[in-house]
Amino acid sequence: MQQVTIFDHPLIQHKTTILRQTTTSNKEFRESVEEITMLMCYEALRDLPMQEIEIETPITKTRQKIIAGKPIAIVPILRAGLGMVSGMLNLVPTAKVGHIGMYRDEETLQPHEYYCKLPTDIDKRIIVVVDPMLATGGSAIDAITQIKSYGGKHIKFLCLIAAPEGVKALSEAHPDVQIFCANVDERLNENGYIVPGLGDAGDRIFGTK
Repeated sequence: MQQVTIFDHPLIQHKTTILRQTTTSNKEFRESVEEITMLMCYEALRDLPMQEIEIETPITKTRQKIIAGKPIAIVPILRAGLGMVSGMLNLVPTAKVGHIGMYRDEETLQPHEYYCKLPTDIDKRIIVVVDPMLATGGSAIDAITQIKSYGGKHIKFLCLIAAPEGVKALSEAHPDVQIFCANVDERLNENGYIVPGLGDAGDRIFGTK
């Protein structure tokens, strides 16, 4: 299983460039996040199991494929991850949505959890954890550790922008988790921000800065 997938599709790359620009409005930023997430979701769920069922078309009876197996749960890491939920739900509207609240200590750069609410049957679902940024990897690692403590097993992680340091940390902490991202950038700066990055995704989604 390939653990890290970087999307090079022209539409994803184009829309990611829009996200990066300081001139992009909050509305355009939100819309682009949703659109990129939907495009990434399409590929990230390519390995969903299928089964054949018998149906009847206006012409004849036939056996055709539908999605089988485990249902899906989407778990955004609050608050920026909320901006990716609608893009996922556009493709999988029957998915359940959990929430994990994390904030980063600006001095130590360590994540702290303040909220966790997951579907009661999380252990029976394919889980897609979403967060626009994978910087140090601390929040993603802690969120996935928490999900596993509730019985979650089949976990994927989707982000828009990642730093090499975050990809390495998450891969080492949870080698069983597939990572999907639109871009892996150059590095983290001394403040733990991704370079060139796109700024604070939460602030730009919700217009709080």
